[in-house]
Amino acid sequence: DLESHLERCQQLPVTVLTDHQDLNNTELKTIMNSTAPQQYRIRAKLRTYKPQKLHQSVKLHCSKCNSLQEVPDGDEFDFILQRSAVTAPNPELHNTSWYESVMWTTQDRKQRNIAIHFVKHDEMLQQPEQTLLMIEGGTLKELWKLTKRFKCVIPVRSTEDDLELLDLSAPFLLQGNVKYYGCKQCSAPKPIQSLSSMAAEQRPSWEPTEIAQVLGIELLQYVFIMRFTLVDGTGAINAYLFDY
Repeated sequence: DLESHLERCQQLPVTVLTDHQDLNNTELKTIMNSTAPQQYRIRAKLRTYKPQKLHQSVKLHCSKCNSLQEVPDGDEFDFILQRSAVTAPNPELHNTSWYESVMWTTQDRKQRNIAIHFVKHDEMLQQPEQTLLMIEGGTLKELWKLTKRFKCVIPVRSTEDDLELLDLSAPFLLQGNVKYYGCKQCSAPKPIQSLSSMAAEQRPSWEPTEIAQVLGIELLQYVFIMRFTLVDGTGAINAYLFDY
């Protein structure tokens, strides 16, 4: 894997970067004193790399404002779900023309009220693997169970007039084992009612990018970032890896 490969590179006397085979090796001192952009071939040693833990290399990137942020951990998401569960589902928002609702009370000590809204197509419920659903009052464990059976899961809460997305610190959509986040700065969340236009399409795809656009969410992308410090005796240079 990459982490053990990097460790081996650190132990070797030199690391040869093999791009630009037609170029002669250039000392780092010369590169540091040159104006960009230029193409060089270097022969250098990998002194350090950051982050040390590979999973810390994954960040969330907004292509609109160019911001980077850490991927929130599951505990933070669970806390937001617990906080939203304090507001009981509003029965007046159940069973509309474009979704069908089911509600029950859990048998545990807290006796939580949970509502699941299954989005319909042509006034019919679709097969689970093609279904988008919205859930109020569920725990993180319950959400993951739903993602194993249904195509898309959107955590929501009730207002007086409509369902709405949770705080954008939480993912606005779960699909399979992937959590999709929106940029707090660039998003202008719309009411959940906006999804009814997608449900009315001939073949709703329920793709995350389309869902985000309809809901006024600027979708954050997962990116992989690392910094390598290279040395050759004449100087040191930082090389950055950034990829989707």
